[in-house]
Parts: sequence; C-alpha cells; structure tokens
Amino acid sequence: MSQPSPKPQQIPVVVLAGFLGSGKTTLLNHLLHRSGGSRIGAIVNDFGAIEIDAMAVAGALGDSTVSLGNGCLCCAVDASELDQYLERLAEPGLGIDVIVIEASGLAEPQELVRMLLASEHPGVVYGGLVEVVDAAEFDDTRARHPEIDRHLALADLVVVNKLDRAADGEGVLGLVRSLVDRAAVVPATYGRIDPEFLFDCRPSEERIGQLSFDDLHEHGGDDDGHDGHLHAAYDSLSFVSPSPLDPRRLMTFLDSRPEGLYRIKGYVDFGPCDVRNRYAVHAVGRFLRFYPEPWPAGGERLTQLVLIGSGIDTAALEKELEASRSDAPHADEHGMWGVLRYVRDPGEQGADPA
Repeated sequence: MSQPSPKPQQIPVVVLAGFLGSGKTTLLNHLLHRSGGSRIGAIVNDFGAIEIDAMAVAGALGDSTVSLGNGCLCCAVDASELDQYLERLAEPGLGIDVIVIEASGLAEPQELVRMLLASEHPGVVYGGLVEVVDAAEFDDTRARHPEIDRHLALADLVVVNKLDRAADGEGVLGLVRSLVDRAAVVPATYGRIDPEFLFDCRPSEERIGQLSFDDLHEHGGDDDGHDGHLHAAYDSLSFVSPSPLDPRRLMTFLDSRPEGLYRIKGYVDFGPCDVRNRYAVHAVGRFLRFYPEPWPAGGERLTQLVLIGSGIDTAALEKELEASRSDAPHADEHGMWGVLRYVRDPGEQGADPA
C-alpha cells in the first residue's frame, strides 16, 4: 500500500467568536500574557493582520496593526482573500505558533469556519471555533439574537465568561451545556482560560523532534494571583504506549470521543500497519486530522498522546486507549482505511470535520 508523503508542520487557526461585549478581546489579551513564550498572530475586529510577540504588553498592538478593510469579516472577504491574510501570518520567518481570528460581534461563525476549511494554504490547519458568551446577559442575548443557539451547536469550545456577574451562574452553565454538541464548556471570569485549551505553549527549552509534554498543571514564574482559575476548569490525560495501537480500535475511540474532550494531540505508532511512519494527530472538537511522517532515526517508537477537555473521565479514556493496543505481528490489510480518511494533502481544498 502506498503511503502519503510527510506533511509540514501546520499552524492552528482558531476562530474566536461571540456577540458584542461577551469578552473576546479580554480573552485574547489574556492569551497574549499567558502564552508561555508562544508567538500569536491575530486577525482582529478591525480586520488588521498583526504579528504579536506574546511576551510583550498586549496594549502595544496598535503600532503593529495593518488595516485590511471594513465590515464584517465573514461578508467582506472570501476564502482566497482570507488565505492572503493567513499567508502573511504563516510566513515561516515570523515564527508564529497559532493564529487567532477575533470575529466581529455580529459575524457569522459558520461562514468563517467554512472559509478556513476551504483554505488552500498548506501552512495552516483549522484550530477550532471558540464561542464566548456573557453569563450575566445570556438570557437577554438569546432573546435578541436567537441565532446564538445555532452558534453554540457549531462550537468546539464554549467559554462562559463573566460568571462572577451572573445571578445564577450554575443555571447558565447548565443551559449552555444543553445547547452544545459535544463541545467543552469552560467557566471563566475576565476571559481567563488556560491557553493549553487552544495551543501548545512553547517550552522554555526547544525540544527538537519531540512533542512538548510540559506538565499542564505547572506554569512556574509569573504568577499573578489568579492562576487558580486557570486550571480548575479543565482536565488532561497523558498517554504513552510502547506497544503499537490498532488503527480500527483507535478510530472507534476517536469516532465516539465524549462531550467535553476538546483537544487531542501527539503521535501514534500503528506498528506493522505502517512501519515507516508515525502519525501526528490533531483533533479539536469534532475536527480530526492525521499527518504521516518518517520515524526519527534512532528514536524509540512510542505512541504519545495528550487529551485535554472539560469534565472528562480521564480514567475511562485511559482504559479505552489501553484497549486500543495491538500485539498483532502482521498488518490488517484494510485496517488503515479509517485513519487515511483523515489524511489530507497540503494542496487539497477543503477538509471534513470528524
């Protein structure tokens, strides 16, 4: 069976949506300060492409903004124009690790997601739709904008912001959870969510050829007194297996991944099903993609996965992954078909959500 060629590293593009006043800009500013050294590129409300050193003061962004036009982004540009903006930020020399599109408060997130999935730029990959809602104004917002129910159903991650101002925060959280489709729902105040939900924070020491497995619950250094809020809302599981995984069993696991499991990242060893390549996996919400790449010379062949979500049963997930191990000495002739459905060539237009 011929194998796909290795794919280049792609920059995740996250759509940050929500109605006016929900706290999108506050959340973006928080990410800038808590990025762990990662470099963030953004397309913001005034539709300027900006290159951001995430360790710098977020308030200094004005001098880095380039105007790209007026109006609602989902109406003002098409997929090819969006590709032009993304190309500027995906330029390898900039060293951007993640791109955030902060949509207008009246933007149609479905159209932005559609344009990203139709992107022909080989250097980017869809990183998920994050919908921010104002907990204190949620009932009034739904009354004025009934389309918010549809937006929530499309989201991969929902940030229920301003919980400190809501009269019945638990009631709002329960209502939002009833409106989502397998999305992780994260409570927040002042837009404070852990950036690990959205992107890999760059480690202090670069690890060539290795997945960054920094302890997700230890970000030493610049504590600001609010860090207790960052980690309370999510759970993580690190899974390492010296035995290969069976592709059919792993796809059964991935196809039925539970509500609240927002991100899966890492590398998979499929053993005799493909002895030449390991498979980088990128899953965000319902979106899934695999990237075959040659095994590093002389390195140990391991499956290494990190799962991140809100309200997930990590013990049950680990048990399911353990059940995906395989000791079969020979390849299942058609075993990789399910995996290869989610391998995309860099130039291929469009992508299917998982």
